[in-house]
Amino acid sequence: MPPFASPDDAAARLAEVGYIADQAIATTVFLAGVLGKPLLVEGPAGVGKTELAKAVAAATGAGLVRLQCYEGLDESRALYEWNYSKQLLRIQAGRSQETWEQAHDDIFTDEFLLERPLLAAIRRDEPTVLLVDETDKGDVEIEALLLEVLSDFQITIPELGTIEAARRPFVVLTSNASRELSEALRRRCLYLHVDYPTPEREREIVLRRVPGLADTLAERLVGVVAGLRGLELKKAPSIAETIDWARTLVALGVATVDERTISDTLGVLLKHNSDHERAAKELGLRG
Repeated sequence: MPPFASPDDAAARLAEVGYIADQAIATTVFLAGVLGKPLLVEGPAGVGKTELAKAVAAATGAGLVRLQCYEGLDESRALYEWNYSKQLLRIQAGRSQETWEQAHDDIFTDEFLLERPLLAAIRRDEPTVLLVDETDKGDVEIEALLLEVLSDFQITIPELGTIEAARRPFVVLTSNASRELSEALRRRCLYLHVDYPTPEREREIVLRRVPGLADTLAERLVGVVAGLRGLELKKAPSIAETIDWARTLVALGVATVDERTISDTLGVLLKHNSDHERAAKELGLRG
C-alpha cells in the first residue's frame, strides 16, 4: 500500500510534522511511493532535502535508516562487514574440538554480521525510509553499489546467500550537485529539484516552527534573508538558519528588525568572515 493516498494527502501529512511542501514536492513524493521508485532530491545546501526524508518517515510512521556519503566510503561501511575480532575468539575457543569446516559454518552467521545502512534497510520488516544523504560526495564505486541495490532491492552475501527485501523501503537520495551523478543512477529515480523557498513559503515555515513569532517580524526577517541570498556569498543562509535567526530574535525580545539587530545577530545567518564583510557593505551595516 502506498504511503500516501494522493498529493494532497502527502502535503497535509508532511505539514502535520512541520514540513511545508509545495505542489511539486507533494506530487513527486506521492509518485515515489506509488511507483516504488527511489527519489533523487537535488539542490543547494540548506534547502531542506534531508529534512524531506525525515518528514516522510515521521509522516508515515516509518523508521529512518541513513547512509551518509563521503569521499572514501566503501562497501563495508555501506553494506556490511564481519566482526573479525569476535570470529577470531570463536575460532580460538573451539580450536581443539572442531574442524575448520565446522568453525567456518559457525562464524559466518548473523551473530557475527555487522549490518551497515543499506543491508539494515533491506532486512527491515517494518516501514522504512532509506536516506542516502549527499550522494554526490561519495565515490563512483558507491554509485555502482547503489545501482545494484536499488535495481533489485537485494544484497548477496557470499557466505549467507542472497537477501531480498521483505518490504521495499522508501528511498530518498540527496545531492548538492557538487559532482555530476551518473545517468544510470538518475534513470532509476524520480527527480526533484528543491531550491530556496519563496519568501511567502519561508514565512509560513518559520511561523510554524517558531512559536511566539509575530507575523510582521516573520515577514521582515525572511525578506532580509532573501536579500542576503541574492548576494555573492560563500555560503547563503539555509532554511534552518532562518529558523535559528527567528528563534534568536524571539529570545532577545526583538520587535523589529533594524540595522543594529541585523549587525548584532548576523553570525546566526552567515558563518564566513568574507560573507559578513560583503553583507555589511551591501546592507550598509555599521561595524
